[in-house]
Amino acid sequence: MKKLWITLTYLVFFLLLIAPLGKMVMGAFEGGLSGLGDALARPEALHALMMTGLIVVTVTVLNTLLGMMMAIYLVRGSWMSGGLRRFLNSIVDLPYAVSPVIGGLMIVLLLGPGSAVGAFFEDIGFKIVYAFPGMVIATLFVTFPLMVREVMPVLQEIGAQQEEAASTLGAYGWTTFWKVTWPSIRWAVIYGIVLTVARSLGEFGAVLVVSGNIINRTQTATTLVYQDVENFNVISANSVALVLAAFSVSLLLLMEWAKKRREVR
Repeated sequence: MKKLWITLTYLVFFLLLIAPLGKMVMGAFEGGLSGLGDALARPEALHALMMTGLIVVTVTVLNTLLGMMMAIYLVRGSWMSGGLRRFLNSIVDLPYAVSPVIGGLMIVLLLGPGSAVGAFFEDIGFKIVYAFPGMVIATLFVTFPLMVREVMPVLQEIGAQQEEAASTLGAYGWTTFWKVTWPSIRWAVIYGIVLTVARSLGEFGAVLVVSGNIINRTQTATTLVYQDVENFNVISANSVALVLAAFSVSLLLLMEWAKKRREVR
Protein backbone atom coordinates (compact mmCIF):
# COMPACT_ATOMS: atom_id res chain seq x y z
CA MET A 1 0.00 0.00 0.00
CA LYS A 2 2.86 2.36 0.88
CA LYS A 3 4.53 1.74 -2.50
CA LEU A 4 1.23 2.48 -4.23
CA TRP A 5 0.92 5.88 -2.55
CA ILE A 6 4.55 6.70 -3.34
CA THR A 7 4.02 5.76 -6.99
CA LEU A 8 0.81 7.79 -7.13
CA THR A 9 2.59 10.81 -5.62
CA TYR A 10 5.35 10.64 -8.22
CA LEU A 11 2.78 10.23 -10.97
CA VAL A 12 0.85 13.31 -9.89
CA PHE A 13 4.13 15.25 -9.58
CA PHE A 14 5.06 14.23 -13.12
CA LEU A 15 1.65 15.04 -14.62
CA LEU A 16 1.25 18.40 -12.90
CA LEU A 17 4.82 19.74 -13.07
CA ILE A 18 7.34 17.81 -15.14
CA ALA A 19 5.15 17.00 -18.15
CA PRO A 20 3.82 20.58 -18.67
CA LEU A 21 7.33 22.00 -18.18
CA GLY A 22 8.77 19.55 -20.69
CA LYS A 23 6.01 20.32 -23.17
CA MET A 24 6.67 24.03 -22.79
CA VAL A 25 10.40 23.58 -23.41
CA MET A 26 9.72 21.45 -26.49
CA GLY A 27 7.24 24.05 -27.75
CA ALA A 28 9.72 26.87 -27.26
CA PHE A 29 12.35 25.03 -29.33
CA GLU A 30 9.87 23.80 -31.94
CA GLY A 31 11.24 26.35 -34.40
CA GLY A 32 14.84 25.76 -33.31
CA LEU A 33 17.12 28.29 -31.68
CA SER A 34 16.29 30.79 -34.42
CA GLY A 35 12.58 30.49 -33.65
CA LEU A 36 13.24 30.99 -29.93
CA GLY A 37 15.46 33.99 -30.67
CA ASP A 38 12.91 35.54 -33.04
CA ALA A 39 10.13 35.14 -30.48
CA LEU A 40 12.16 36.82 -27.74
CA ALA A 41 13.53 39.52 -30.06
CA ARG A 42 10.08 40.84 -30.97
CA PRO A 43 9.61 44.47 -29.90
CA GLU A 44 6.56 43.54 -27.83
CA ALA A 45 8.46 40.70 -26.11
CA LEU A 46 11.45 42.90 -25.30
CA HIS A 47 9.15 45.61 -23.95
CA ALA A 48 7.09 43.14 -21.92
CA LEU A 49 10.20 41.58 -20.35
CA MET A 50 11.63 45.02 -19.60
CA MET A 51 8.35 46.14 -18.05
CA THR A 52 8.23 42.98 -15.95
CA GLY A 53 11.79 43.59 -14.76
CA LEU A 54 11.03 47.19 -13.79
CA ILE A 55 7.92 46.15 -11.88
CA VAL A 56 9.77 43.35 -10.07
CA VAL A 57 12.61 45.66 -8.99
CA THR A 58 10.30 48.49 -7.90
CA VAL A 59 7.87 46.25 -6.03
CA THR A 60 10.66 44.30 -4.34
CA VAL A 61 12.29 47.47 -3.01
CA LEU A 62 8.98 48.91 -1.80
CA ASN A 63 7.76 45.65 -0.32
CA THR A 64 11.03 45.07 1.51
CA LEU A 65 10.95 48.49 3.15
CA LEU A 66 7.22 48.63 3.86
CA GLY A 67 7.00 44.97 4.86
CA MET A 68 9.82 45.23 7.39
CA MET A 69 8.30 48.40 8.85
CA MET A 70 4.88 46.82 9.16
CA ALA A 71 6.30 43.67 10.77
CA ILE A 72 8.28 45.72 13.30
CA TYR A 73 5.27 47.90 14.10
CA LEU A 74 2.98 44.90 14.58
CA VAL A 75 5.44 43.11 16.89
CA ARG A 76 7.25 45.98 18.62
CA GLY A 77 4.67 48.77 18.38
CA SER A 78 3.87 49.24 22.08
CA TRP A 79 2.00 52.43 21.19
CA MET A 80 -0.66 50.38 19.38
CA SER A 81 -3.82 49.30 21.11
CA GLY A 82 -4.76 45.64 20.96
CA GLY A 83 -7.71 46.36 18.68
CA LEU A 84 -5.63 48.35 16.20
CA ARG A 85 -2.96 45.65 16.15
CA ARG A 86 -5.53 42.94 15.41
CA PHE A 87 -7.12 45.09 12.71
CA LEU A 88 -3.83 45.77 10.93
CA ASN A 89 -2.82 42.14 11.31
CA SER A 90 -5.99 41.06 9.54
CA ILE A 91 -5.64 43.71 6.84
CA VAL A 92 -2.18 42.38 6.00
CA ASP A 93 -3.75 39.05 5.00
CA LEU A 94 -6.42 40.67 2.82
CA PRO A 95 -4.61 39.82 -0.47
CA TYR A 96 -4.75 36.15 0.52
CA ALA A 97 -8.53 36.30 0.83
CA VAL A 98 -9.26 38.49 -2.20
CA SER A 99 -8.74 37.36 -5.78
CA PRO A 100 -6.01 39.34 -7.61
CA VAL A 101 -8.60 40.24 -10.25
CA ILE A 102 -10.83 41.73 -7.55
CA GLY A 103 -7.81 43.55 -6.14
CA GLY A 104 -7.11 45.03 -9.57
CA LEU A 105 -10.74 46.09 -9.90
CA MET A 106 -10.58 47.79 -6.50
CA ILE A 107 -7.56 49.79 -7.66
CA VAL A 108 -9.34 50.81 -10.87
CA LEU A 109 -12.40 51.94 -8.89
CA LEU A 110 -10.29 53.90 -6.39
CA LEU A 111 -7.63 55.36 -8.68
CA GLY A 112 -9.05 55.02 -12.18
CA PRO A 113 -10.01 57.92 -14.47
CA GLY A 114 -13.59 57.73 -13.22
CA SER A 115 -12.64 58.32 -9.59
CA ALA A 116 -12.00 61.68 -7.96
CA VAL A 117 -8.44 60.75 -7.01
CA GLY A 118 -7.62 59.37 -10.44
CA ALA A 119 -9.13 62.37 -12.21
CA PHE A 120 -7.10 64.73 -10.01
CA PHE A 121 -3.82 63.02 -10.83
CA GLU A 122 -4.66 62.86 -14.54
CA ASP A 123 -5.40 66.59 -14.53
CA ILE A 124 -1.88 67.26 -13.26
CA GLY A 125 -0.42 64.89 -15.86
CA PHE A 126 0.21 61.85 -13.65
CA LYS A 127 -1.64 58.75 -14.82
CA ILE A 128 -2.01 55.88 -12.35
CA VAL A 129 -4.33 53.26 -13.81
CA TYR A 130 -3.46 51.90 -17.27
CA ALA A 131 0.11 53.04 -16.63
CA PHE A 132 3.23 51.89 -14.78
CA PRO A 133 2.26 53.27 -11.31
CA GLY A 134 -1.00 51.33 -11.29
CA MET A 135 0.80 48.13 -12.27
CA VAL A 136 3.24 48.62 -9.40
CA ILE A 137 0.40 49.25 -6.93
CA ALA A 138 -1.46 46.14 -8.13
CA THR A 139 1.62 43.95 -7.79
CA LEU A 140 2.45 45.48 -4.41
CA PHE A 141 -1.08 44.67 -3.26
CA VAL A 142 -0.73 40.94 -3.96
CA THR A 143 2.83 40.65 -2.62
CA PHE A 144 2.58 42.77 0.53
CA PRO A 145 1.88 39.94 3.03
CA LEU A 146 4.92 37.94 1.95
CA MET A 147 7.58 40.05 3.66
CA VAL A 148 5.46 40.77 6.74
CA ARG A 149 4.68 37.10 7.35
CA GLU A 150 8.34 36.11 7.00
CA VAL A 151 9.74 38.73 9.35
CA MET A 152 7.07 38.74 12.09
CA PRO A 153 7.70 35.21 13.46
CA VAL A 154 11.44 35.90 13.71
CA LEU A 155 10.86 39.13 15.63
CA GLN A 156 8.48 37.33 17.96
CA GLU A 157 10.97 34.51 18.51
CA ILE A 158 14.00 36.66 19.34
CA GLY A 159 12.05 38.92 21.70
CA ALA A 160 12.89 42.52 22.54
CA GLN A 161 15.42 42.03 25.35
CA GLN A 162 18.52 42.72 23.25
CA GLU A 163 16.96 45.78 21.64
CA GLU A 164 15.92 47.12 25.05
CA ALA A 165 19.43 46.53 26.38
CA ALA A 166 20.94 48.44 23.47
CA SER A 167 18.52 51.30 24.06
CA THR A 168 19.38 51.32 27.76
CA LEU A 169 23.08 51.62 26.86
CA GLY A 170 22.31 54.73 24.82
CA ALA A 171 22.05 53.36 21.27
CA TYR A 172 19.83 55.29 18.90
CA GLY A 173 16.93 53.55 17.17
CA TRP A 174 18.71 53.31 13.82
CA THR A 175 21.87 51.94 15.45
CA THR A 176 19.83 49.38 17.39
CA PHE A 177 18.16 48.23 14.19
CA TRP A 178 21.41 47.72 12.26
CA LYS A 179 23.46 46.25 15.11
CA VAL A 180 20.84 44.16 16.90
CA THR A 181 17.62 43.65 14.91
CA TRP A 182 18.95 43.34 11.36
CA PRO A 183 21.40 40.44 12.00
CA SER A 184 18.51 38.44 13.45
CA ILE A 185 16.01 39.05 10.64
CA ARG A 186 18.22 39.31 7.56
CA TRP A 187 17.66 35.74 6.37
CA ALA A 188 13.93 36.12 6.84
CA VAL A 189 14.14 39.30 4.75
CA ILE A 190 16.11 37.47 2.04
CA TYR A 191 13.49 34.72 2.00
CA GLY A 192 10.76 37.37 1.78
CA ILE A 193 12.58 39.08 -1.10
CA VAL A 194 12.79 35.79 -3.01
CA LEU A 195 9.06 35.18 -2.50
CA THR A 196 8.27 38.75 -3.54
CA VAL A 197 10.31 38.50 -6.73
CA ALA A 198 8.74 35.15 -7.63
CA ARG A 199 5.20 36.42 -6.99
CA SER A 200 5.82 39.67 -8.87
CA LEU A 201 7.32 37.79 -11.79
CA GLY A 202 4.24 35.62 -12.23
CA GLU A 203 1.47 38.07 -11.33
CA PHE A 204 -1.27 38.13 -13.96
CA GLY A 205 -4.80 38.87 -12.77
CA ALA A 206 -4.41 42.20 -10.96
CA VAL A 207 -1.93 43.53 -13.51
CA LEU A 208 -4.16 42.54 -16.43
CA VAL A 209 -7.07 44.53 -14.99
CA VAL A 210 -5.02 47.59 -14.03
CA SER A 211 -2.74 47.74 -17.08
CA GLY A 212 -5.25 47.32 -19.86
CA ASN A 213 -2.67 45.06 -21.60
CA ILE A 214 -1.65 47.73 -24.12
CA ILE A 215 1.07 46.46 -26.47
CA ASN A 216 4.43 48.22 -26.08
CA ARG A 217 3.03 50.34 -23.27
CA THR A 218 1.58 48.41 -20.33
CA GLN A 219 2.14 44.78 -21.27
CA THR A 220 4.07 42.43 -18.99
CA ALA A 221 5.54 39.04 -19.80
CA THR A 222 2.59 37.12 -18.33
CA THR A 223 -0.02 39.16 -20.19
CA LEU A 224 2.01 38.78 -23.40
CA VAL A 225 1.93 34.99 -22.97
CA TYR A 226 -1.83 35.24 -22.50
CA GLN A 227 -2.16 37.31 -25.67
CA ASP A 228 0.05 34.95 -27.70
CA VAL A 229 -2.03 31.97 -26.61
CA GLU A 230 -5.22 33.82 -27.54
CA ASN A 231 -3.71 34.52 -30.98
CA PHE A 232 -2.54 30.90 -31.37
CA ASN A 233 1.09 32.05 -31.45
CA VAL A 234 2.14 29.03 -29.43
CA ILE A 235 5.89 29.10 -30.11
CA SER A 236 6.16 32.72 -28.98
CA ALA A 237 4.06 32.04 -25.90
CA ASN A 238 6.24 29.07 -24.95
CA SER A 239 9.41 31.09 -25.54
CA VAL A 240 8.42 33.91 -23.18
CA ALA A 241 7.06 31.39 -20.68
CA LEU A 242 10.40 29.54 -20.79
CA VAL A 243 12.23 32.72 -19.75
CA LEU A 244 9.85 33.15 -16.81
CA ALA A 245 10.21 29.48 -15.88
CA ALA A 246 14.01 29.73 -15.93
CA PHE A 247 13.85 32.68 -13.54
CA SER A 248 11.37 30.82 -11.35
CA VAL A 249 13.60 27.73 -11.09
CA SER A 250 16.56 29.95 -10.19
CA LEU A 251 14.47 31.63 -7.50
CA LEU A 252 13.44 28.26 -6.10
CA LEU A 253 17.08 27.24 -5.78
CA LEU A 254 17.85 30.57 -4.10
CA MET A 255 14.89 30.07 -1.78
CA GLU A 256 16.17 26.67 -0.70
CA TRP A 257 19.61 28.16 -0.06
CA ALA A 258 18.09 30.94 2.04
CA LYS A 259 15.98 28.42 3.95
CA LYS A 260 19.03 26.34 4.83
CA ARG A 261 20.92 29.41 5.99
CA ARG A 262 17.97 30.36 8.21
CA GLU A 263 17.95 26.87 9.75
CA VAL A 264 21.69 27.00 10.39
CA ARG A 265 21.45 30.36 12.10
